[in-house]
Amino acid sequence: MQRRKIEGIHKEKPLMANPDFSSASLKTFLSIYLHRRAVTLFFLGFSAGLPIMLVFSSLSFWLREADVSRSTIGFFSWVGLAYGLKWLWSPLIDRMPLPLLTRLMGRRRAWLLLSQVAITLSLMGMAATDPVADLWTMALFAVFVAVSSASQDIVIDAYRIEAAEQKLQAALAAAYMLGYRLAMILATAGVLSIAAFFGSADGGTYELIPWQMAYLFMAGFMSIGIITTLAIAEPHAPTQPAMEKRAQQWMEQHVHLPLPILRLVTWFYGAVICPFMDFFSRYRWQALLILALISTYRISDVVMGIMANPFYVDLGYSKQEVAAITKVLGVIMTLLGAGIAGVLILRLGIMRILFLSGVLVAVTNLLFSWLALIGHDLVWFTAAISLDNLAGGMAAAAFIAYLSSLTNISYSATQYALFSSIMALFPKFIAGFSGVLVDHLGYALFFAISALMGIPTLILIALAWRYTPAVEDNRSIKEENVTMAQK
Repeated sequence: MQRRKIEGIHKEKPLMANPDFSSASLKTFLSIYLHRRAVTLFFLGFSAGLPIMLVFSSLSFWLREADVSRSTIGFFSWVGLAYGLKWLWSPLIDRMPLPLLTRLMGRRRAWLLLSQVAITLSLMGMAATDPVADLWTMALFAVFVAVSSASQDIVIDAYRIEAAEQKLQAALAAAYMLGYRLAMILATAGVLSIAAFFGSADGGTYELIPWQMAYLFMAGFMSIGIITTLAIAEPHAPTQPAMEKRAQQWMEQHVHLPLPILRLVTWFYGAVICPFMDFFSRYRWQALLILALISTYRISDVVMGIMANPFYVDLGYSKQEVAAITKVLGVIMTLLGAGIAGVLILRLGIMRILFLSGVLVAVTNLLFSWLALIGHDLVWFTAAISLDNLAGGMAAAAFIAYLSSLTNISYSATQYALFSSIMALFPKFIAGFSGVLVDHLGYALFFAISALMGIPTLILIALAWRYTPAVEDNRSIKEENVTMAQK
């Protein structure tokens, strides 16, 4: 009680500890999704899903309409590297308090509020910029959005892990994904629809004001995340892992050193060294194989995705057609694919579905090669988008399950930030050259090459399937940490 009073933070009890749904009705089972923690994750998921498309898919559409070259659009995608580098500053967000805000709101909520306000202001900056007149300023604001959004992702991942027990993480993740996907629809189909509404009737020429209005609306929708952050309670802080206790013991053994140095070394060891050391100590040489798989798994669809919207523009599809088919139907098919993967994983295991999804993602890229050859065709366009997003949804669900199986619960936030960063870093870097490939080879051959990029990933999945240990139970890791601490 005294500790809470000193910190000035309201703590909330964990969400429905040890629920038993074996004899409960369907209504009771589904009621968990109406709990305030699940509702919180829905709104935080919305806040996380909104900005990423505004510096990725929708921005590429805007730039192409502004007659920015495909090569430049490809290089613009490098702003997304912030999502691949977030592991560099995740220990700071995880441990460093913010002046005044942390004392008033708590560690997680303080960083959430800061990142959400930064996203809002950066989106307003993008809305105030004309890419035709000042492309560098647009790029700068896009970088601010990406860095702030990546920081928000770090905090939300940590909040989700700390908000409830492991048994309830699936329910929170489902609520988060629903909010995330709805925000993606708004940030893509919504942006295109708003821009079309404020544009001229013919829609044949580039206009700045419709895009500015669309991005201002998106900045306003970030208020949903800000209000959620102000309304929720701070979760319980995680217990100190065994490896960090070693750092504390080292500090006690070197009390003769200056106190600032002792504190800095202890903080650095616990926040930065321990999460990485834990991962490599558990998997040893197989850790390199796992990291190679993580860094290449999404390369096929990420490289293809950069040129998707410019491809639609060049084939003559209208904003309304793209919004209805790719951003609404496509997201629905993504959620369907995720649901199918969830069922198949329970029956067949993670690695089988991981491999199957990788095959499907690569094969469905060939549908866009065919579409590039036949030109504007709504039937084939709908079929390609539907199958591609179905495969993408399966791949995303399988990959999240795989990453979760690798994570030590004692370092969930930092290790998950590391894995998700590695997942995005290499594919987004390669995707930066996608515009150059299209300019030199054409769309048909480009999409075929993006499909072939999935072959090395399939080989890595097969090797990881054979040589890495089975999925670990986090409870055994906890017990191991307790034993190490006792020693």
